Amino acid sequence: MRYVLALDQGTTSSRAVLIDHSGSVAGMCQREFRQIFPRPSWVEHDPEDIFNSQIDCAREVLETSCRDGDEVVALGIANQRETLVVWDRHTGKAVYNAIVWQCRRTAEFCDSLKQKNLSDDIHARTGLAVDAYFSGPKIRWILDNVSGARDAAMGGDLLAGTVDSWLLWRLTGGKSHLTDYSNASRTMLFNIVTLDWDDDLLELIGVPRSMLPEVRPSIFDFGSTDQEILGRVIPVGALIGDQQAALFGNLCLEPGTVKTTYGTGAFVLANTADKPLFSRNGLLTTVAWGMDGKVSYALEGSVFMAGATIQWLRDSLGLIGDVAETEKLAASAGDSQGVYLVPAFQGLGTPYWSMDARGAILGMTRGTGRGHIVRAALESIAHSVQDVLEAMEDSGIEIRDIRVDGGASSNDVLMQMQADFSRVPVVRPLSTESTAIGAAYAAGLSSGFWKDARELGTIKHNDIIFRPEMGEECRERLRNGWKNAVSRCL
Repeated sequence: MRYVLALDQGTTSSRAVLIDHSGSVAGMCQREFRQIFPRPSWVEHDPEDIFNSQIDCAREVLETSCRDGDEVVALGIANQRETLVVWDRHTGKAVYNAIVWQCRRTAEFCDSLKQKNLSDDIHARTGLAVDAYFSGPKIRWILDNVSGARDAAMGGDLLAGTVDSWLLWRLTGGKSHLTDYSNASRTMLFNIVTLDWDDDLLELIGVPRSMLPEVRPSIFDFGSTDQEILGRVIPVGALIGDQQAALFGNLCLEPGTVKTTYGTGAFVLANTADKPLFSRNGLLTTVAWGMDGKVSYALEGSVFMAGATIQWLRDSLGLIGDVAETEKLAASAGDSQGVYLVPAFQGLGTPYWSMDARGAILGMTRGTGRGHIVRAALESIAHSVQDVLEAMEDSGIEIRDIRVDGGASSNDVLMQMQADFSRVPVVRPLSTESTAIGAAYAAGLSSGFWKDARELGTIKHNDIIFRPEMGEECRERLRNGWKNAVSRCL
């Protein structure tokens, strides 16, 4: 047997997954790592935790499922995209913790850009909203707040990159400082039309170009792993942001195909082919991937809190002991009895883009119980995704079905809610590891493991399909109640 190894570095855990030629998972290892919250709305990771958890997973899955080094033909990396690391090019040590995509510490700076009426120009260049979500302002924050960092950066001693670049640099023993189009397009520093770092934005945000990785197509020869890291030399054939990887793994290769990933957040992407489609409905325009000398684009909507909302029920409120309990509790409740939970703990993403919104539970009575709040939490995820889908339809995307993946997509109650709210079938593959599979497919194409995208299209997936069942009157009542609840939090 021969395999492709995918590293799926996420917000709360790292995974290593072996994929065989049939597209099946042949081995997997996962490690959670520490979340750091120094202040309200600040979120950090220790970069060493990111690297060590990812490498431990890779070593374990190789040792248990693939002892012969020649069996692994390529490695692909998918990663949490906007999380930012700055490190010393000489020592390899990070100068500060990784600032996570959820972190809001740069909101004030982003507000200053909006006040200067720069939002439209930045959107035209990058496809992005001006928001603390993105990684360019995070670099500025580190340079301005870590003693000596800006001088060191101007002297060429510091490197900056999203998690893909951090992992690649470490895996190759410091030989490759690269990223791909999909990750670069999430920085607010990259021009998605010229496909290069934008000098005007670098000057505006205050980031030296010398810190940044060179940008390459997603499927590319990114170098090889150092023998001492994984015990074998493996060509790195793909870097791709996790949401774009999920789009690829769900084989959304044709214009108009849509996927939703339910992870820490929920992310909806629609393939828009080889031209960027700009939206005025709060959607982001992003690079999907670069392949075979061509670039594909996508429209994207971002929901900041999805699986993280369920974790909050468990860890902060103690309403559940295990995530799996939510399905049973929500089903037993039957409905939320007018309770709405708006999880604006880090503000609200698409289509609202409100950094100042805060969460709330509304509509409670003396009869409200644990099951109603849990069901309202699941409904909040489905409602938030439907907000994004409606923005996509308003932008001209005809949604025929929704292909889903990610941990929370295993919840049947949530998937039925999504089908009911969206009024189209929700298609869930038996393996919800679409992010890792997408990274593996991309790396496998780079190595010739799969001949081309057409061959990928012949891979059979056994799908579970959730079809709309809810009556229109009930649906409208729930949707109107949700929009009213959100309006109170904005």
